[in-house]
Amino acid sequence: MHRTGLAHTLLLLLAASAPAWAEPPPPTGTKVAPLPPGFTKSVLASGFANPHNMVLGPDGQLWLTEQTGKRVLRVDPASGQKTVIATIDEVVSSDKAQDGLLGLALHPDLLRKRGRDYVYVSFSYASGDGGAFPNRTAIRRYTYDAKTQKLGAPKDVIKGLPSSHDHQSARLLFGPDQKLYYAIGDQGANQMTYLCVPNQAQVLPSAAEVRAADWSAYRGKILRLNQDGSIPLDNPVIHGVKSHVYAWGIRNTQGMVFSPAGQLFATEQGPNTDDELNLILAGRNYGWPNVAGYKDNAAYAYANYSKAEGGCEGVKDPALNGAGVPPGVPVQKESAWSDPDFVEPLRTFYTVDNSFSFKDPVCAENSLYYICWPTVAPSSVAYYKGGKAGVPGWENSLLIGSLKRGAIYRVRLDPTAHLPLGDAEPLFRSVNRYRDVVVSADGATIYVATDVEGSLGTGENGAPATRLDNPGAILVFKYSGAR
Repeated sequence: MHRTGLAHTLLLLLAASAPAWAEPPPPTGTKVAPLPPGFTKSVLASGFANPHNMVLGPDGQLWLTEQTGKRVLRVDPASGQKTVIATIDEVVSSDKAQDGLLGLALHPDLLRKRGRDYVYVSFSYASGDGGAFPNRTAIRRYTYDAKTQKLGAPKDVIKGLPSSHDHQSARLLFGPDQKLYYAIGDQGANQMTYLCVPNQAQVLPSAAEVRAADWSAYRGKILRLNQDGSIPLDNPVIHGVKSHVYAWGIRNTQGMVFSPAGQLFATEQGPNTDDELNLILAGRNYGWPNVAGYKDNAAYAYANYSKAEGGCEGVKDPALNGAGVPPGVPVQKESAWSDPDFVEPLRTFYTVDNSFSFKDPVCAENSLYYICWPTVAPSSVAYYKGGKAGVPGWENSLLIGSLKRGAIYRVRLDPTAHLPLGDAEPLFRSVNRYRDVVVSADGATIYVATDVEGSLGTGENGAPATRLDNPGAILVFKYSGAR
């Protein structure tokens, strides 16, 4: 298997030596201060149709995609004025689903007068195939015209990537190596709507599939692409095949960020426990669906519904009824699986033991069992470098947005920015689903995009709340010094 030199070898050793975080999860109703000392909160703009990815451009503007609005916008962080720079009509966005207009990445040379004013987006489009997966995903490049403030000259760099109604992941970003990185989730296989669909996060593409541009095995993977969509020559060779696949065994990675030193950090949504913070290394396996979190046989075992005795039809997903795994569904302990390429997470949110009860009556009353599970549903991750106007002591931290807890979790890193230190600190509590987090260059301002609707565990006694404070908005948390 391909290795990327001493630097990644050292990262692998550090990741392997990470502590097994075993702190109990905080109760869903844990009190979190609305604002840390020295911060104020305001609403920059609202009325967005499900903002998905948001980045800070070289012009100081916030650029974002609207999942259901099918639009790319620029937002002035001083006035909140919105400018629609593209509407992509062919985007397919299903009701209350995770497809639509998704990822967003700005070329490093954008607005630098180098002839590469490129903006990349990912989106779902109708394939015409029908069936349970009638859509596919494309990554498209546009050219931005600063005079007209519009995107034009569309060029699809890759098409035919997997798409579904669930677990799209869809984080798109440039790396320091000038390559594109893109996360594709497991498409919701083996749960809920797709309960009977085999999970393919451990299935790798064959050489024949790569030659035929058949990307169906890219489910549950992190990809690395050239800017024209081709396969980089130095991509890892995994099980004898070189493809776009950079890492695999992924469930639903919605957040990825590079540190200033070039490490790729990613957040991963777990099933009913073990959301993860990962250090992504070339050619490594992150275990899903055989392992969730650490390989510890704690509170998770792989139940393969697609191989249920007598067929999967009629089998109920425990996520919907709060019950355990039905009889006849094969279950495999985490310890029964092994792979020399497996990498455990740097930390989890949260790991519990086998005595933990997932049937919290607070959530059972609302039939939203998953809200009370020990997970935070991480949606994004931003690197906080600090700065002259930044928060003292926050330097070299990761800010992780949560869909379920109405909070941003700050994870402090060690001086080399490789490993997390201490417990994650929940901040900025509100009744909102935090979709994406962006930090200003001077470290003084944190911008947060929120979902339009959904449930989260911030109600009384941790009960599910469905009425959001600021749906479809950009929030501003401004630091002006300790009070």
